[in-house]
Amino acid sequence: MIRVRQVKIKVLEDNFDNLVLRLSKILKVNINEIKTLKISKKSIDARNKNDIYFVYELDIKLDNEDKVLKRNKDIIKVSEEELKIKKGTIKLDNRIIIVGMGPAGLFAGYLLSKYGYKPLIIERGKRVEERIVDVEKFWSQNILDLDSNVQFGEGGAGTFSDGKLNTLIKDKEHFKDKVLEIFIENGADSNIKYLANPHIGTDELRKIIKNMRDNILKMGGEILYQTKLTNLLIKDNKLEAIEVNNKEIIPCSNLILAIGHSARDTFLMLKDNLEITSKPFAVGVRVMHKRDMIDTNQYGKFKDILGPASYKLTYQARNRRGVYTFCMCPGGYVVNASSEKEGLVVNGMSNKKRDTEDSNSAVVVTISKDDFGSNILDGMKYQRDLEQKAYKLGSGKIPIQLYKDFKENKKTTSLGSIKPITKGEYTLTNLREILPDYITESLIEAIEEFNKKILGFNQDDTILAGVETRTSSPIRITRDNHYEASIKGVFPCGEGAGYAGGITSSAIDGLKVARELIERYQNN
Repeated sequence: MIRVRQVKIKVLEDNFDNLVLRLSKILKVNINEIKTLKISKKSIDARNKNDIYFVYELDIKLDNEDKVLKRNKDIIKVSEEELKIKKGTIKLDNRIIIVGMGPAGLFAGYLLSKYGYKPLIIERGKRVEERIVDVEKFWSQNILDLDSNVQFGEGGAGTFSDGKLNTLIKDKEHFKDKVLEIFIENGADSNIKYLANPHIGTDELRKIIKNMRDNILKMGGEILYQTKLTNLLIKDNKLEAIEVNNKEIIPCSNLILAIGHSARDTFLMLKDNLEITSKPFAVGVRVMHKRDMIDTNQYGKFKDILGPASYKLTYQARNRRGVYTFCMCPGGYVVNASSEKEGLVVNGMSNKKRDTEDSNSAVVVTISKDDFGSNILDGMKYQRDLEQKAYKLGSGKIPIQLYKDFKENKKTTSLGSIKPITKGEYTLTNLREILPDYITESLIEAIEEFNKKILGFNQDDTILAGVETRTSSPIRITRDNHYEASIKGVFPCGEGAGYAGGITSSAIDGLKVARELIERYQNN
């Protein structure tokens, strides 16, 4: 099989017949000589807004592949490979337990179940159906459930997001393919296998999470909801059992820690048991623009054909801090994503159709130990301090401000042409009362620079919402090359453990840890 790269088709000419015709011309073969064709990747080349192309990578089979390979540098030989897993031989003392049911824990549990290991998954929150009710209640009545919210519950924080599946991870072992395969077999569109920037949407993601859960249960796994890890019982540097809900002891020799980046009470407990280090992260605001403005900038006259547009922008400020956009949500919402009393954090969310009038993104500034301190949990305290300031400033509502007022350091008293589209109430404020000067200066400098890429990015009535603090975990739980922590039998993984950032990378990390255990132990 060969892969043909850089097969370009004009947007208005994009159909299967034209694709095959274009391919045959590139290969200099007859159409009938193409035995099979599969899309490996599909992206958009929108550098020229008047002449936008779809760009394909195609996997095909021909009779004379070696001959064709010599003709074109954009053609390479590929083989049909998949994730390889071999069974272990050591007998398990107890069943494998997974803490957390975000992407890392969910995919680890799914793979283990598929190989007959019947894991026990414990989740501090509720089933996704019940969790949705709790979150909607919070958004409409500001009544927060500390264990069932945007951060905690079945599906993890990604359940209330855009459901983006892109990742920059180098993946020679086909873990990403396995993640996408599992998504598809649980209800996702098959096009996520090849789209350059695939997304599922929060509305569809909830259905897929339910399907994955149901399949785990059918395969013999067990799930305990509203069950929080409260202690590790260790003897001779090896895990013997876990304590849940401050009372029940469960024997455990192998524990997958997939706790998520917001499990701060669990971080406090773990720091006395495991080797943990602090790590840098980023904080900032959500920026809201009219979707039509973003779409026009990105796709020009083809915007109605290509649909809601994304962007990804980076900049290095004069103070040497990196500033970048993160978790961009075309046609989405800015959501109150709080999980602690008297603390407020925002995130972005989109449904599959991405059809609201706003597009939003985080614009965040890199933060280091020089900013928050050298102790293990100083980064967590730094995040919490900003969130508490945001809560107080907005009286529990999402604090927002016009960009013009942000630059002038004055409270916003009225809005412009952009209507804030949020989940949870908002209030007009001065966000500079929350953020330190080195962050606000970096944000202003970057937003002005971003306007050179997207005209209108810095318009006066652009809306900023704060505060975005949970871009990644503030800690990393040390693990060895076999994914094992300083305590034997403990396997930290995913975003909370400091080894991922986003749905796909977290799911991949969960699969890696699950494979390690499958290849080490027999299934009982």
